[in-house]
Amino acid sequence: MSTYLRNTIARRQFLGTLAGASALAMSRPTIRAQDSLTRDPITELTERLNPKIHQSREVALGILKPSKAEIDRGMKLHAESIVFDAYGFGPRAAIDGDALAAAIEAGASAIEIKDMREEMTMTRFVSDPVQEQEFRDAWRASGVTCVFNNAGEEGQDPMRLIKRLARHTYTTDLMRGFVFKAAVPDDIRTAKKQRRHCYYLTGNGVPLVQQWVSVEDELRYVRVFSQLGIRMMHLTYQRRNMIGDGCGEKSDAGLSDFGRKAIAEMNRVGVIPDCAHSGWQTSLEAAQVSSRPVVASHSTCGAIYPHFRSKPDNVIKAIVDSGGYIGICCIPRYLRGAGDISALLDHIDYGIKTFGPDAVAIGTDVSYTSQDSAMENAKVPKQPRRREEFRMLWPDDDFKTTSQMNQSLSWTNWPLFTVGLVQRGHSDEVIRKVIGGNVMRVIDASLS
Repeated sequence: MSTYLRNTIARRQFLGTLAGASALAMSRPTIRAQDSLTRDPITELTERLNPKIHQSREVALGILKPSKAEIDRGMKLHAESIVFDAYGFGPRAAIDGDALAAAIEAGASAIEIKDMREEMTMTRFVSDPVQEQEFRDAWRASGVTCVFNNAGEEGQDPMRLIKRLARHTYTTDLMRGFVFKAAVPDDIRTAKKQRRHCYYLTGNGVPLVQQWVSVEDELRYVRVFSQLGIRMMHLTYQRRNMIGDGCGEKSDAGLSDFGRKAIAEMNRVGVIPDCAHSGWQTSLEAAQVSSRPVVASHSTCGAIYPHFRSKPDNVIKAIVDSGGYIGICCIPRYLRGAGDISALLDHIDYGIKTFGPDAVAIGTDVSYTSQDSAMENAKVPKQPRRREEFRMLWPDDDFKTTSQMNQSLSWTNWPLFTVGLVQRGHSDEVIRKVIGGNVMRVIDASLS
């Protein structure tokens, strides 16, 4: 068979799949969205939980041990509020293990396998009814209105960054009756009123062609990606780039001259600079030079434990002074202490008490994954060991994470984060800021 014929067949198969997926996805959401308006929003958070979600709830409740009054107040507050995950991932589908195994048997490259695996987890709920139902159930149980969703693979190459953006655009185009891509802050307010869900997108890198003809030429894709819906960008990932030092570098040289130009362009366009993965000095200087809010979207308080992914007090203060916030993540090894939901609340408490209620958000940095994931992954032949990508290399860290820690911090336990804040004695006004209001304030300021 000729290459042309193979490509023609492949295109037809893709278009057939796309049409089928569109019909499947669009045939139900409007009815379900209307139905959801008649249901009790508090009941939605607590009933019809699948075994995985139920187990995570039980683990977290066993740690918190809240009273009935605390649960009732927390659940009501959660149901009534805009809940905005400051950095995370929407629910993930299981892969199709048979399809991936067949691709490996046919000789697919490592890049093809990686792309297939990622595309399946990010889009399979569009076309698979079982995965779709679990996707919807996870959103419902979480009570999350919007996720600042990871929509770019960490790095600078525009072609690398655009793949996840395409996948999430595909999902939100075909499931817009249930989850859609928000373009402006008012879209999120609309989602809350209509009891729908949405993504606000982060690119996970400043797109740079790295031809270095001129500063203006190098930064031209910042505007392009903002027009595609990207509203926040990592300045660096773990490693050093032309903007500044990443948090995984032993040195801490700070922001480069080019980095200052990059932040100025992000300010001009309305893209939020995110220093969550930047070195401490880079983060400090970014906050000092930016004319709009800078955030550390998914980090921790270094005063509690000085992990390289944390931020020390002077850096958090600079971020807060810029109008931004620190988003506390749900990664046990960064939180330390008990490494569970109580440790998350410790970091939030510290941030509020030290820097004020406008200073803190929750950026989980975790996702819900399908109950079928282990079963489907088991179908895939074991692959040869490969060297880890340089961008992913982390300093040594011997912390042992347990299943109980991860379960207590599960993404679908968002309502219990609110219950935990009630337990800690915070007012409704403060809690509303932490679970969503502070993110809304910053995205309003970034586009004003």
